Amino acid sequence: MPIRVNLDRVLLDRRMSLTELADRVGVTIANLSILKTGKARAVRFSTLAALCRELDCQPGDLLIYEPGPDDGPSDDELD
Repeated sequence: MPIRVNLDRVLLDRRMSLTELADRVGVTIANLSILKTGKARAVRFSTLAALCRELDCQPGDLLIYEPGPDDGPSDDELD
């Protein structure tokens, strides 16, 4: 997946724990952990907005696009 999540770095910069962020945003620690480790396949805009609000950041601070050799759309995605 060419999208990388920088939640760890932003949390460290803000000196905030994952538990504190989960409480502020209203998302479970388990779901934030999935996002943080890059295992999430999707994120709702409302969740992204809440994360940005609580972390005082922009979506681009959390999500990074890193192109790679296999980042083109598959045949299934084109239909």
